[in-house]
Amino acid sequence: MKYSIENSIEILEQTPKTLMSMLGNLSDEWINCNEGEDTWSAFDIVGHLIHCENTDWIPRLKLILSKHEDKTFEPFDRFAQFENSKGKSFSYLLEEFHQLRAENLEYLKMLELSRDQLLLKGKHPVLGEVRLKELLAAWVTHDLGHISQISRVMAKQYKNEVGPWTAFISILNT
Repeated sequence: MKYSIENSIEILEQTPKTLMSMLGNLSDEWINCNEGEDTWSAFDIVGHLIHCENTDWIPRLKLILSKHEDKTFEPFDRFAQFENSKGKSFSYLLEEFHQLRAENLEYLKMLELSRDQLLLKGKHPVLGEVRLKELLAAWVTHDLGHISQISRVMAKQYKNEVGPWTAFISILNT
């Protein structure tokens, strides 16, 4: 599939709804489970998505579209959620993510980006030169990857409980 803003927005709009539906009424045991030391729970992942909404996708888009000569992105702290989410309830994080995403998508739609603008470049501190459309496509795949991660983490909580079905449940073998 070739990149399109319309197709991207379809996914980006659904992510908060998907997470609310999937996680909104679950016990803390499900929300806080992980795959072991140095792995993330659903709580951590939603906190990470909030940090991305605040510091990654739209700020980098704005830099690419700006008149600044230096289009180098600020380094992204992939672990900022651990501090930023302290003391917050999971329901608060879900609502915060929902609100931030709505605001960011409203801004993205308002821009009415042209094909030429989608080809503009910024500079990632590790990856080097990247196009705006690549940043926006990464936003979509980042969401889908974390939804998959949440599903995997939760499924693995019952890995030792499904008995011989482990052989047929591929998510338990990743």
